Amino acid sequence: MDLDRNGLEILARDECLALLRDQPVGRMVFTERAMPTVRPVNFHFDGDRILIRTGEGAKLNAALHDAVVAFEVDDFDAAFTNGWSVIVTGRARVVGPDRVDHLPFLTRWAPLGNGQVVAIDVELVSGRRVPGPDLH
Repeated sequence: MDLDRNGLEILARDECLALLRDQPVGRMVFTERAMPTVRPVNFHFDGDRILIRTGEGAKLNAALHDAVVAFEVDDFDAAFTNGWSVIVTGRARVVGPDRVDHLPFLTRWAPLGNGQVVAIDVELVSGRRVPGPDLH
């Protein structure tokens, strides 16, 4: 097991990708008006890309400009002081909803404006695990 300088376990790419498959909500990080912005989103990971339903607005605008974005997903248990975090960096682009409507996992959570789909290519992947108290 590889550890970073803070004693956190460094997760291998394959493990990071497996963890992405198990979570329904993540955070898309992008630039809006030259400032970093974070938005929670529901998503589906298809093995090569992260798919997010969205409407008009900042996330879609970032994707329309082929922006490099980050995407973060995590799971923590404060009571047991353990958990993990995975960060993906890649280009965002708009894909037609007709190309992904067959995916039952890419459900609409927002009541309005979810007609577009943003795809984030999985280019750079990193992850860390916080060890439980018995490993401190």
